[in-house]
Amino acid sequence: MECLKIELRENWKIQSSKHVSQTGKMLSKESSLAEDWLPAQVPSTVLGTLVANQIYKDPYFGENLKNIPTEPFEIPWWYTTSFQINEKQAALNACLNFDGINYKANVWLNGKQIADSKAINGAFRITSFDASTAIIAGKNVLAIEIIPPKPGDFSTGFVDWNPAPPDGNMGIFRPVTLHLYEGVLIKNPFVQSKVDLKNLNRAALTVSAELQNTTGAPISGILVGQIENIQFQQKVTIAANSSGFFKYNPIEYPQLNLDNPRLWWPVHLGNPDLYKLEIHFIVNEAVSDTTEIKFGIREVEDYWLNDIHRGYKINGKKVLIKGGGWTDDLFLMDTDENIEAQVKYVKQMNLNTIRLEGFWGKDHKLYDLCDEHGILLMVGWSCHWEHEIHMGVPVNERFGGVYKPEDIDHVAQAWEDQLIWLRNHPSIFVWTVASDKVPITELEQKYIETFMKYDPTRPYLNSTGGVGSDQHVIGSEDVISEISGSSGVKMLGPYAYTAPVYWFTDTNFGGAYGFNTETGPGAQVPQLESLKKFIPEDKLWPISDVWNYHCGRYEFADLSRFITAINERYGIPKNIEGFDKMAQAMNYELMRPMFEAFQVHKDRSTGIIQWMLNAAWPKMYWQLYDYYLMPTGAFYATQKACSPLHLVYNYGDHKIYVINDHADTVENLRAQIRIYDIDSQLYLDKTIKFEVSADASHPIFEITGIENLSTTYFVDLRLFDETNKEIDTNFYWLSTKEEVLDYEADLGEFAFHTPSKTYADFSLLNTLEKVDIGVDYNFEEIEDQQQITVTLSNSSNVIAFLINLKLVDNDTGEPILPVFWEDNFISLLPGEQRTLQATFKYNANANLIVEAWNSNNTTYGKISD
Repeated sequence: MECLKIELRENWKIQSSKHVSQTGKMLSKESSLAEDWLPAQVPSTVLGTLVANQIYKDPYFGENLKNIPTEPFEIPWWYTTSFQINEKQAALNACLNFDGINYKANVWLNGKQIADSKAINGAFRITSFDASTAIIAGKNVLAIEIIPPKPGDFSTGFVDWNPAPPDGNMGIFRPVTLHLYEGVLIKNPFVQSKVDLKNLNRAALTVSAELQNTTGAPISGILVGQIENIQFQQKVTIAANSSGFFKYNPIEYPQLNLDNPRLWWPVHLGNPDLYKLEIHFIVNEAVSDTTEIKFGIREVEDYWLNDIHRGYKINGKKVLIKGGGWTDDLFLMDTDENIEAQVKYVKQMNLNTIRLEGFWGKDHKLYDLCDEHGILLMVGWSCHWEHEIHMGVPVNERFGGVYKPEDIDHVAQAWEDQLIWLRNHPSIFVWTVASDKVPITELEQKYIETFMKYDPTRPYLNSTGGVGSDQHVIGSEDVISEISGSSGVKMLGPYAYTAPVYWFTDTNFGGAYGFNTETGPGAQVPQLESLKKFIPEDKLWPISDVWNYHCGRYEFADLSRFITAINERYGIPKNIEGFDKMAQAMNYELMRPMFEAFQVHKDRSTGIIQWMLNAAWPKMYWQLYDYYLMPTGAFYATQKACSPLHLVYNYGDHKIYVINDHADTVENLRAQIRIYDIDSQLYLDKTIKFEVSADASHPIFEITGIENLSTTYFVDLRLFDETNKEIDTNFYWLSTKEEVLDYEADLGEFAFHTPSKTYADFSLLNTLEKVDIGVDYNFEEIEDQQQITVTLSNSSNVIAFLINLKLVDNDTGEPILPVFWEDNFISLLPGEQRTLQATFKYNANANLIVEAWNSNNTTYGKISD
């Protein structure tokens, strides 16, 4: 017989229980009973399926989401599907696996109930049920009654990022798999690695798995494991209707001691090499079951900086965490292609980390991609469960919603399920067991026991909240664990408009010291092309309440801080095009210094997570690229700021720093530092030769004695290697009227924001003379994608400021997305020429659009056929 795993993705249908009179027993006996239901796929939510079937149209446009009622989702919905099994397969043992159902479920297969709502209870429970006696040869019918979450349930949640989905994300939001095997089932394989951190030339592996005998008789066989050309095996016997745990350790199996292993490294430190483990259980020379996983050989540690701030090491090397906060799609309908594009965006931005808060993905796709691309993952619970406003029921002030004994047991088991499901992914470097608060002692103890038993390979973080500033070392008692003490990280904001100087100078709140687990300069408004997709034309300008509906919630429900800053700093925009231009400039200008400050202050910083990375729906707040995957100015600012070898202007001390994120010293470097006034007249031109140590930040020049310079001026930084090749550029627009922060402002209950007393003045940008930008471009196909090479020329004596390149469909004008420009929102000095490339997948004709602050938009047509 041949063991087999079948993911049940297709041929699903759904219907509200309001319109279903049949029982689950009846529905699972005859698939024709559901023929007039709505077609669906799994994974899916109920509302996601209704939208796919045009029951609710354009839910993200305008305020349409408001018009979707919640009442239809307060009662159960049915999911049904059918699948074919041949006679040989039907003779095998079978188990039905559910990776995620929100929130409870009753399950029938071919007229037999195989699980009830006591067994399937909780969005983050992973369950498996014996279906051997229910499987038949021919057509099999599966019927699942989904019971929605209610207030107080430990479900998914979007907190203050966006409106809540009207259905509460009810549905089968992760895969359903039928596993066919003969007698003995292989479960939960795991590979632990121990690296020789002194020389990195040896690693010891420990391999384990569980075997489950689902028959009424003992079964003996050989458990065989293989990693590339390494094989190991042992004879085992599993008693009737029981399970056994089996381990291969490097002492008893010396072949598991590897010389010169290919280590898994995060991006910029090395290659994210992966291995494959295959395990078979052989009975009488026949394979009873088989499984395989990918894993990485690496070792994770945490460490303490100045006995206050927690940091992390991979393979003994300190890693400055640079990342963004992830959210799943509002209806949990992310596609593989969408997720892949986002992980590639993260890598393009030179980020090394994604933080998952509460949304752990629709399946393993996100984790697999992060493994492959060297992107670290922080994985843990959301603050959704910690506040009454989100849970819908009273919570414990210190510990949040998980404090009752039955809830502690429930969440502890859910954590164990998630950990076992994900623990082989090398990209996960820390488990975060709480967000804003800390787990109650009884719950944290259960977590610790789970780590000791199922995953002792990586540290855990008792909370991503905390304070722990230089002046308040121990932080608030509310985020100090009775077991594990201080989190060693901070969550002090800011979350709204923040001037660049803040990040370099603040040492009490969210500035560049320690590990800031979520923060950012506030709103990042999408580009105009995206705004037009979800804001009605008559509401597009002036800014209206529809814009506010697409902001965050509560304190973040409008753009007032962002708009005030634009008006004060850049001038009042006259139209939507002017606002778009200023918004992207400010997106760029505010995001870059946040990441750069944490790199400049490597000596006191261990990590920074931008809140947020992406968008669950079209919105104005907290994103580096928008819902449609169109980058904002903040995207390219992040890419620039996190370049591994990089020159930086420090807004605090007015010095130029060199940043080296690599693990080796870089010698024979040359920096060119130039200052221009608003008329593009050269004010200063300085060349400096230097070297930079590994994983270091060094000041190389101080800008002092600025006199008789225009209020708005420019700083251009160029970095050259020993061959005189330009390897980094960085261009700043600055003001002699420096921004002054108001740390004494009375902000009431909402203190995660430091407003400005006075704003910087960039109004002279509006006086820049228009320039004509020369454009030369060509297109070619490379494997399964297209590439455009664009050479931009500025033949004038005026700086061409903030050039923005876009690719659009030749017929519709719609942006081609995702698109991977090696740089964008660039500025060209007088007489400068620069070549940029972009890759994208598109089968139709495309146009290149070249925009700039001080040039007329130009379209270049039909670059592809």
